[in-house]
Amino acid sequence: MQSNALSAFFSHLTESLTDTPTEVRRVFHGRGRCWEGLEQLTADWLQGQLLVGLFKEPSDDFLQALVSGLQAFSESEVWKKANGQSILVQHRSRDGAPTELICGELNDFPVVSENSLRYQLELGKNQNMGIFLDMRYGRKWVQSQSENKKVLNLFAYTCGFSVAAIAGGAQKVVNLDMAKAALSRGRDNHRLNDHDLSKVSFLGHDLFKSWGKVRKLGPYDLIVIDPPSFQKGSFALTKDYQKILRRLPELLTEQGTVLACVNDPAISPDFLIEGMKTEAPQLQFTERLENPPEFADIANDSGLKALVFQRIAE
Repeated sequence: MQSNALSAFFSHLTESLTDTPTEVRRVFHGRGRCWEGLEQLTADWLQGQLLVGLFKEPSDDFLQALVSGLQAFSESEVWKKANGQSILVQHRSRDGAPTELICGELNDFPVVSENSLRYQLELGKNQNMGIFLDMRYGRKWVQSQSENKKVLNLFAYTCGFSVAAIAGGAQKVVNLDMAKAALSRGRDNHRLNDHDLSKVSFLGHDLFKSWGKVRKLGPYDLIVIDPPSFQKGSFALTKDYQKILRRLPELLTEQGTVLACVNDPAISPDFLIEGMKTEAPQLQFTERLENPPEFADIANDSGLKALVFQRIAE
């Protein structure tokens, strides 16, 4: 990362917050490689707090220039007009992804909104804050597709898709994730939106040891698959995704739909399209969802891949 490129970062930040977003948003996305010298830098607006992410250990000069610039930005009229409360820098490349408070007062557990739905975040402890902002259009799509449907949300994390599905009128949502703490946060997210929790199930299980339970609760009209690229001891994308794809026909209704996602820059959409043809030929690729414009990427296939598949008559 290059210190002399930071002027472009602060110019873009000023422009992004001049017309302050009313909901949570990515406001700088260097990881799309559209900003030379800033490829490992991001910034997220958390409705009063600015979370700056460093995905590679910076030089001392770069970090000093960044922190000084953020401190100056906190005194700007743009920041004051945006009602900014605090600025944080998260060192994503360091063990534990520690977060440094640059200015203001930290709100560890902010509640933010997206598409008029509310989500509880947690800052300063974990690598991820509780919601992946690049999946904004995916959650909106699920909300639009869920009326009167039974939905299976695999690798549910904090149940963002589940919140969207219930808001869209889903009859039932089953969330599965090994991380029970994340599912507990998912319950909180549903409560924040005054949802009927009798319509939502939370399974804190290893998917590959729980097919019988998952199948018993089906069949499902809509299945969402949004796994991590790698989870030590439980999931490796290139090795394990196929195991999920081949199970889909036994889990889906006759006209069921699948939203299958990959967010590894090295993996192209063909990984899922060709994988589905091999493992579950009953499902036909229909569309790739667009990514939010704030996540512009120099190579379209490097960004988030959210692909829709529809079961066809056999």
